[in-house]
Amino acid sequence: MIEFIRQNADKLLEQTLTHIGLTFVSLLLALLLGVPLGILIARHKRLASAVLGVAGVLQTVPSIALLGFLIPLFGIGVGPALVALFLYALLPIIRNTYVGITEVSASVKEAARGVGMTDNQILTKVELPLALPVIFAGVRTATVINVGVATLAAYVAAGGLGEFIFGGIALSNVNMMLAGAIPAALLAVGFDYGLARLQRLSARKLRVGAVLFVILLPFLSAFYLLPGRTDKLIAGFAHEFYGRADGYPGLKKTYGLHITPRLIDQNLMYEAIHRKQVDIISGYSTDGRIKAFDLLVLNDDRHAFPPYGAAPVVRQTTLDRYPELGTTLNLLAGKLTDSVMTALNYRVDYRKESPENVARYFLKQAGIYKMPAPVERAQTIVMGSKVFTEQYILAEIYRQLIEGHTALRVVSRTGLGGTQICFDALRTGAIDFYPEYTGTGLLVILQPPAAVLDTLSMQPESVYDFVNRQFTQRYKLTWLKPLGFNNSYSLMMRREQAKALDIQSITDLVAYLKP
Repeated sequence: MIEFIRQNADKLLEQTLTHIGLTFVSLLLALLLGVPLGILIARHKRLASAVLGVAGVLQTVPSIALLGFLIPLFGIGVGPALVALFLYALLPIIRNTYVGITEVSASVKEAARGVGMTDNQILTKVELPLALPVIFAGVRTATVINVGVATLAAYVAAGGLGEFIFGGIALSNVNMMLAGAIPAALLAVGFDYGLARLQRLSARKLRVGAVLFVILLPFLSAFYLLPGRTDKLIAGFAHEFYGRADGYPGLKKTYGLHITPRLIDQNLMYEAIHRKQVDIISGYSTDGRIKAFDLLVLNDDRHAFPPYGAAPVVRQTTLDRYPELGTTLNLLAGKLTDSVMTALNYRVDYRKESPENVARYFLKQAGIYKMPAPVERAQTIVMGSKVFTEQYILAEIYRQLIEGHTALRVVSRTGLGGTQICFDALRTGAIDFYPEYTGTGLLVILQPPAAVLDTLSMQPESVYDFVNRQFTQRYKLTWLKPLGFNNSYSLMMRREQAKALDIQSITDLVAYLKP
């Protein structure tokens, strides 16, 4: 853990400052709207239930769902992240401002009127000073909420400590997860403690502290605007791609590529490049959105990415118990070519057809579809998959194939996250099989030394044979026959932009990015 932090100290500091900036930009916006709204509903109590009700409903919407609603409106990046944080901070600020003002004693306000104060004077000189401790309690709550929710900003490429958390989850790297989670927790505790100390000051000191806090807020918010490294092109990479040996680190080693990417959920990358919010993305060579969005896959002319032949990986104990499973799964051998898989992905990703219907269509076209027989299915196979379209389609193909050709029942555990999560579930027996790629098995799971890699020709057959042999010896896991397509990692650009910049390969990209 300490070594990881030492190696990533610069990035950790950068993302911590970004996290602080995100928290306080949204808090500043929430204060600018929330305090006046609280004052308004304290003056017009008939509005209170409606305003507090709307703010309360927004507070109950799950953060990921709220980001999902905001992405179509604001795209990716800082927009949806700040709006979500702003909305989450509103309720405690509005509610505490309202409660603090309405709980000021009526006799105190009557005495203020008796000495000739106007309503505005009563508000600024009596109600707000007396309500300040309660308002500060709302600010404390909003700050702690926003520090936690801001970790999800990394989902939409807005930065923050969530980059380490999402990357750690994708790679099953505990040190990486803790490097994001621990500073986020410390920020929440530290800000809460500081505001609590401020809240306990005497009335006069509290007013001074409140003024200083309001002055300090724009400074803290400015951390989000600190200039970082700028590149000629903006890259958007998936968290897993950024950390995997066969992803961005492999590109740095092979090509000397150095670029500061926005880290973004892999399901949003294509939308980001389509909206021209990024110029380069990491993707998959069989993705249907390549055709839909007219993207150019940059030629990997130095072969940084190994072959990624797809095949099911099955526990040997499962194959021994149900020999018909291996026979059935091997019916798919060689039937899913690159073009076929790309077309299936296109139908789900772009035409929004369901994986179930697309899988049934493919099986019928391939002549291996069978309607499941109405038999009692006493034996169960547990199947896993990762969280992207192609894996959902493959999982549905496997399910229909198995239930049509055998008496086995299939339980799906789709959406298991990154490679390491799927592999650990398979190795420990939580699932019986899942679709994997030979290049991933080689570089992410096996991670052989460089001397061993040099002996491999990096041809599909040699990589498959090596991976299958090692999985059998080490883990008692078997790779069945390859499906026929190669879904390699790729770098992509919009075709018209790549043409305008004369970039056709990763070598061209590196040359263009050089200062």
